[in-house]
Amino acid sequence: MAENQLQFSILPKILNGGIAGMIGVACTFPTDLVKTRLQKQQIGPDGTKMYDGIFDAMKKISRSEGIRGLYKGSSVLILLITPMKAIRFTANDFFRFHLKDKTTNKLSTARQGLAGALTGVVQLVVTVPMELLKIQLQDAGRVAAMEAKQTGKPVTPNISALKVFSDLIRSRGFFGLYKGTFATMCRDVPFCGVYFPVFAKLDSFGPRKLDGSGDAKFYWSFICALSTASCTAVMVTPSDIMKTRIQSISKGAAGDKTYGSVKDAFKDILQHEGIKGFYKGGACRILVLAPTYAIIQGIYFLGVAEKIFGLKRDIKVVK
Repeated sequence: MAENQLQFSILPKILNGGIAGMIGVACTFPTDLVKTRLQKQQIGPDGTKMYDGIFDAMKKISRSEGIRGLYKGSSVLILLITPMKAIRFTANDFFRFHLKDKTTNKLSTARQGLAGALTGVVQLVVTVPMELLKIQLQDAGRVAAMEAKQTGKPVTPNISALKVFSDLIRSRGFFGLYKGTFATMCRDVPFCGVYFPVFAKLDSFGPRKLDGSGDAKFYWSFICALSTASCTAVMVTPSDIMKTRIQSISKGAAGDKTYGSVKDAFKDILQHEGIKGFYKGGACRILVLAPTYAIIQGIYFLGVAEKIFGLKRDIKVVK
């Protein structure tokens, strides 16, 4: 990680983060869409629900909306994930590099956590609008299917990122894109504050590459990111549920609830859905985050940008 570096070059890190983000999202987007649908669905008075789990949701979505339906909103996510992941990984390395003890070249656990938390705050500038737009697009198919069931007539989802964006700007102004900022912060700050220090610790135990970079071998970084992201994803799933509900601002299906704050969402979910309500789509979230971070972390450390653009890699202390 960055505390072992003797220098800090920002351009390769931005490029590596962007490239890794695009690849990771492209591989896991259908599962992310299913996660959003499961988190949003409400159980009817008679106990009925649209989706009975991950595989049932996958089957119903692909049947009613086609394979392309599983990638609803992917263009927005892939477009915005590039700067988001570039910011996340670059910012974390930046804070780790500058928070380390200059004499020992080491970073305490507390400062590692601080670096991660600061990363979670910095990335909000891109994360909040990206998540808000993504949720509207991903949930459009579920809403259309609910309307079709109620009216008996087929309803085709009629929503686009441009339409959501323009409606928000027109009705709420620029800051309308930042609805759910506090809820997103409640998810991302703890996630980054835990994920990066734990990953760095596990990664430090692994075998190193022989190229003099000081990085762990690809398979070891992949395994460490997979296991760390799995545990951290479970930890922040309740915050992700509340964030998803708060950011659902487009016209929903009958019976859908809207929330104006984390406090309102927490009280209502606890009262009407119990503790289980905070973990809807939890397994799906693990299936999204774990491989996404494993892919991104592995590719980030491969130094793809340096190889493509002929950039010089940062020199690290090899121990």
